[in-house]
Amino acid sequence: MVSKNQIKLITSLQQKKFRKEHQLFFAEGKKVIQELIHSDFFLENLFSTTAVFPEVNPKKILPVSESELKKISALTTPNDCLAVFRMPEAKSINETGLIVALDDIRDPGNLGTIIRLCDWFGISELVCSEETVDIYNPKVVQATMGSIARVNVTYVNLEKFISETTLPVFGTFMDGDNIYKSDLPKEGIIVMGNEANGISSQIEKTVNHRIAIPRFGNLQQTESLNVATATAIILSEFKRG
Repeated sequence: MVSKNQIKLITSLQQKKFRKEHQLFFAEGKKVIQELIHSDFFLENLFSTTAVFPEVNPKKILPVSESELKKISALTTPNDCLAVFRMPEAKSINETGLIVALDDIRDPGNLGTIIRLCDWFGISELVCSEETVDIYNPKVVQATMGSIARVNVTYVNLEKFISETTLPVFGTFMDGDNIYKSDLPKEGIIVMGNEANGISSQIEKTVNHRIAIPRFGNLQQTESLNVATATAIILSEFKRG
């Protein structure tokens, strides 16, 4: 049975200020939870209706009813389990290979998908501006489908970080060079911009390689690609060579 205090704590974790205060976040769904359990994340408690987790200490598992789970879930239709994890300590950024940098990404689904893409393409470092949506937002955690366990996500003053790097910096712009005709290196920082406004003027000044995904439609009236879709195309091209 879930206590009133537990309900209050878990529902409060839907807000960033309380996640930061308690240094806790939660994940929902068997796949995501198992991925996190088998990683370096520390499990506080697991609330489950039917799912079986033989690898978890039984003392940490609290059986709950579907109605109880609905009280603590952030989903309209809850899964059969929810787990509370402790936030890990921040790791230093490994400035080798390819790094994806996000300039003010606001949509949780986009961030979660980009984390999955980094995991898929073997990008271990994702650097986010301080304005980018919080990685521990429940919708972000859900969208990562467990890839949050394998990608080091760091929040920094992005302008300062990029201006101090020795790596080449690539930014996506409508007037950039055709990515399909560009010589792309094995190392560098790939900057992806805000959903509505693209890369900010401050970050644009730090970019030394402007690239673009060309439009092939006859009318060429589509203004832009979804940022996660664009990230997938760009990472595929960087990894293809």
